[in-house]
Amino acid sequence: MDGIDAVGDVVTGGLLARAVEPQAGELPADGHTHEKNCLNCGTALQGPFCAACGQKAHVVRSVGAFFHDFIQGLFNFEGKIWRTLPMLAWRPGEMTRRYIAGERARFISPVALYLFTVFAMFAVLNFTGALSSASPKKIQEGLKTEIVDDQKQLAKLEAKRALTLAAGKEVADLDRRIAKRKVDIATNQKVLSGQAFSSGEVDNDTPGWIRPFIENARDNPDMVSMKVQDAASKYSWLLIPLSVPFMWLLFPLRRRFNTYDHAVFVTYSLSFMMMLVIAGGLFIEIGLPTLASLLFFVPPFHMYRHLKQTYELGRFSAVMRTMALVTFAIIAASLFAAATVAIGAM
Repeated sequence: MDGIDAVGDVVTGGLLARAVEPQAGELPADGHTHEKNCLNCGTALQGPFCAACGQKAHVVRSVGAFFHDFIQGLFNFEGKIWRTLPMLAWRPGEMTRRYIAGERARFISPVALYLFTVFAMFAVLNFTGALSSASPKKIQEGLKTEIVDDQKQLAKLEAKRALTLAAGKEVADLDRRIAKRKVDIATNQKVLSGQAFSSGEVDNDTPGWIRPFIENARDNPDMVSMKVQDAASKYSWLLIPLSVPFMWLLFPLRRRFNTYDHAVFVTYSLSFMMMLVIAGGLFIEIGLPTLASLLFFVPPFHMYRHLKQTYELGRFSAVMRTMALVTFAIIAASLFAAATVAIGAM
């Protein structure tokens, strides 16, 4: 029996080897194969596609075929983009319902669109310098500018106080404003010099488990900043599982919609929000910061339409749930930011 099994293994291995990598002389010069069984699973072929695994029956191994597949895949994705994006922008709920109902070939899947928008967002933000503007050096420059501005304002307030006091008027309000300005200057100077994160204050004011993170951020700010950005791109998928539980809270009694439906809704919604970030970065890059700032008002409106259309809500119900969803989105984003900062600090 062992001998028979060994022979069977050899025969099977030989068939698999021929299916995966034909021997020399078996492949015609034009690169076309003339197979009778599927080269992927070995099922007998009865048409242009394998009935078991769906692979094309006819395989062409040539450079021309490679670029043909590349162009076909590109235009197929592009065609889906032009059907997906307009509906995601204006009729997101209808598209979400149609995808959940089974119209998969017409639209880009939520996961594929999410991964694409994440990649595009970080590419645009890096290209426009938005991420580098948040680097520790830029933050230090911003603090220095703010300190200079505060000192100028303090000098004006003190001069005004002197004139007001000379005129015999009340200066209590000016004294409060001067004291506040001095506190702001002292705080910024403390942060700029690193005294705000001194080891003594870390030991006294923070839990023991978080001290190493703060000390690492203090000692290696550039490295931590880079690692936080890297963690945000690598773990961007965390936004989906962080957001789905909040959708359960929005619809606790609606058994018609399950976790899958909520996941599709969340993923499409997050993809659209990342597109807004991309648009904002591009607007700022071409010198249209005002137009970029107006995009801030788009998310609540889009969430309202998305919720109303997807879950077939009335206006009042959609408005109330939109207000809750905006709050939940802020909480989920905060949890994600905390997670990426913790990973970066480690």
